[in-house]
Amino acid sequence: MDDNLEKENQENKLKNEKTVESTLFVAGRFMPLQELVAITGINPITLRETLETLQKRYSGDNAFVLIANNENYKLDIRPEYHHLINKLASGKSEFTRAEQETLAIIAYKQPITQSVIVKIRGNKAYDHIKKFLEISMLKSKRVGHTLQLSLNENFYDYFNLENKAIKQD
Repeated sequence: MDDNLEKENQENKLKNEKTVESTLFVAGRFMPLQELVAITGINPITLRETLETLQKRYSGDNAFVLIANNENYKLDIRPEYHHLINKLASGKSEFTRAEQETLAIIAYKQPITQSVIVKIRGNKAYDHIKKFLEISMLKSKRVGHTLQLSLNENFYDYFNLENKAIKQD
């Protein structure tokens, strides 16, 4: 019975570490202990222990470091790799604002024809739709002289959403 309890404790510790690690990674900023408690649901005592474990893990030969500053915590890249961050973090998103707006209309109105999207968004929508079709965010079906557009499974995977739409063919 003690082996099962020990195994369960180890699984809980590992789950807590992954939860805190992913929270700090996504936040990308200093997070106060209380905010971490609120987001992770881990009690403060266990959270402090988990943060200590993570600090030890990242004190070794890693690209990451866990920084603690007056009960504020941040998972960061070691200074020797900051040059890479500056190259990658140009502030540009994968999709332009215009592309995002076109995709949002398709997501909201699906199924919708390409001709209607072009009327709403203008001729640039052709380029947006072409891009989304190339990366399999959308599926299309020829309807007369235009395409009927709807979201593909890749859209839901990309944005980590559950597909609650009724399957249509």
